[in-house]
Amino acid sequence: MTDYQSYSSAGSSRTLSAMFDNRAEADRAVAALAAAGIADVVLTGNDNPGYGAVDRTAAGRDDNRGFFESIGDFFFPDEDRYSYAEGLGRGGYLVTVRNIPAEQYDTALDILDDEGAVDMEAREQEWRSEGWTGYGRDSLAGGESTDRTALGAGTERTALEGDTNADGVIDVVEERVMVAKRETEGGRVRVRSYVTETPVEQDVELRSERVNVERRAVDRPADAAAFTDQTIEAREYSETPVVHKEARVVEEIALNKNVETHVETVRDTVRKTEVEIEDERGTVAGRTDDTTRR
Repeated sequence: MTDYQSYSSAGSSRTLSAMFDNRAEADRAVAALAAAGIADVVLTGNDNPGYGAVDRTAAGRDDNRGFFESIGDFFFPDEDRYSYAEGLGRGGYLVTVRNIPAEQYDTALDILDDEGAVDMEAREQEWRSEGWTGYGRDSLAGGESTDRTALGAGTERTALEGDTNADGVIDVVEERVMVAKRETEGGRVRVRSYVTETPVEQDVELRSERVNVERRAVDRPADAAAFTDQTIEAREYSETPVVHKEARVVEEIALNKNVETHVETVRDTVRKTEVEIEDERGTVAGRTDDTTRR
């Protein structure tokens, strides 16, 4: 998943892009974004068969060139655009969320992540292990350059003597800085519970009763009532251990994340063409010859 924040004279805008392996995941992400009120979403790769369904040994590179140009309106660095074009060429789907309000950024990020966005860094490493070389000026079909001249239209004009170019026009060019952010995984914490059995023992004092029959010799007078049937009995009792186990929750383990933000200053230079106009036509309508600069 890639986060881009572009800056221009009109202000800044936030863009999130995520690659999905199949149409079902991409559609779920688009639907969830719409349900959250995030409407500026573009799905690229509508006719793709799904990631891995394209035979890369048989397919040419012209399909990647078409995908590269189809996402040219998004503010991607060319190296990221080429990676997305490669994913699209392999059958994937690209969901691009543009102009994200600040208060909805975290929501959009969570939705894309929850619906199965591809880890592009890991996917690029997988492609490189298969021989993919990544972005370069000769990355597209036929070794053609990916610069504006190769991708744009227009034929070379024959310059006229004394003219700046065939149209008599000098373009004033100004570079704009686009600062992009790419989310990278910094590791994972996983808590797994499993059951173990540990032998335990405990001493228990048990009580038991035994009946003893005693015969004692005596010599005393007996009356007539002594000649009747009599019965006496005594019961024996013993204690046996009874084991009962009770499950108790003794500890809770939870995972949570602390989100920290920091401001990092990105320094670079931008180029701009300055125009110097020299008027050497001499005196015109009473004016003296002058040189105008701006």
